[in-house]
Amino acid sequence: MLVKTLIVTAHPDQDSLTAGVARLLQEALHGTVGRTEPAELADLAAEGFDPRFGIADRDHYRGDAEVPADVAREQRRLDEADHLVLVFPVYWWSMPALLKGWIDRVFVNGWAFDIDPAGGTRRNLGRLMVHLLPVAGDALGTYERHGYEQALRTQIEHGIVDYCGAQRGAVAFVHESEGDDTVARQTAVEDAVGRVVRAVRGTGR
Repeated sequence: MLVKTLIVTAHPDQDSLTAGVARLLQEALHGTVGRTEPAELADLAAEGFDPRFGIADRDHYRGDAEVPADVAREQRRLDEADHLVLVFPVYWWSMPALLKGWIDRVFVNGWAFDIDPAGGTRRNLGRLMVHLLPVAGDALGTYERHGYEQALRTQIEHGIVDYCGAQRGAVAFVHESEGDDTVARQTAVEDAVGRVVRAVRGTGR
């Protein structure tokens, strides 16, 4: 069964490790012959996506206007996907503002979920599996000691993925991304990419 994957990344530097990881993941998914359609890479910085939740977004939220055109375009991308992979650098133990703004504007009432005025929420993204590939500067031990990984996963997996009814996929950190050991860093990248690829290969619509 063919599987479609959308990779979304947010980093201003096209030569960054994050951008490189996203491209490597795309290439790896392309190589899954007979099991997956070519993965689409959405580079929010390169595409100039505006992450600001503005008056047009507010008007749409209130039901006074149509969904903004750039948001509708992102929703169509996601409507065609079985898997969503978020590849991002960890800023202050969370995602960058650009990626958070993409979620703020795209994962909205009327598409990702519906709020019933009489009470209750209908969660609309049950067909989508969401994977996280965070690129982190600190070591695994630091994340474990301070609970940073659990905090990040609670925010994104429970607060966003679960709320929209989507499925939780792989979570594959690249730790010590700014360290001097290039061999260890490359190994971490390959391991993280491999975990996501295996998760995509193992499921389908």
